[in-house]
Amino acid sequence: MSALRSKAAVPFDTLEAAESATRGVVVRFFEYAGGLWYLLRDTLRYTVTLRFRPREVLQQAYFLGVESWLIVALTAAFTGMVISLETVEQAVQYGLQDFIGGSVAFGTLRELGPMLAGGIVFAGRGGAAIAAQIGSMVVTEQVEALQAMGVSPVKALVVPRVLAAVLMVPLLTVFADIIGVYGGFIMAYWRVHLPPTVYWHSVQTTVVTSDFVKGLIKAAVFGMIVALVSSYEGLRTEGGAEGVGRSTTKAVVVSIILIFVFNFVLSYALFG
Repeated sequence: MSALRSKAAVPFDTLEAAESATRGVVVRFFEYAGGLWYLLRDTLRYTVTLRFRPREVLQQAYFLGVESWLIVALTAAFTGMVISLETVEQAVQYGLQDFIGGSVAFGTLRELGPMLAGGIVFAGRGGAAIAAQIGSMVVTEQVEALQAMGVSPVKALVVPRVLAAVLMVPLLTVFADIIGVYGGFIMAYWRVHLPPTVYWHSVQTTVVTSDFVKGLIKAAVFGMIVALVSSYEGLRTEGGAEGVGRSTTKAVVVSIILIFVFNFVLSYALFG
């Protein structure tokens, strides 16, 4: 009888453990979301009241944006070339060569430019740098020194990086859009000898200004997400150098996940 009772009790124990794990996940999710919300609120408060140093914003813009141009250029060029490579031969085969340039530009301006160059590449380079910088300052007690002097870490560390990201990621996206479309043209000309006039006429007739502008709006949101998440993870760092590594990794992973989520939301809201 005792054996039967123990066997019958196993499903209840398993169910209770599953419920406890689920509650833990939900609690951690809302704690994380709440922490990001409070960080965003304080960042907006300091930004609206102009309580930040423009020089620090420019320094971060150079570090996060200008020094990222090479990896953005390479990513955008090969992305545009791949899109063109996958479509040109089939398009010519079915007599649709007039749509090659438009399809490359349409996908690049709406999705691939903001997501790859402005989001994922920036998260891997800029987001990791932000988390590592702030995390190193936390473990070396520099953040505590700022607080002891009455300086808010959000004002001194987070606001300049968020503003720099919001400014520079759209600029990187413009750069990526141009290079991606030109990369598609190079591949189309090389593979099927598509005349330049046909390619660029397709681009002009397919893409409208709103596609470009809405892509920049998405890029600005992605930049803000990466900077906020990376700063938040950096401020939560603990455990020395190993903790800095964990914070950096988590910042990149969470940023990329949120970029995919918000890309769907923004695409639905902006493009219907």
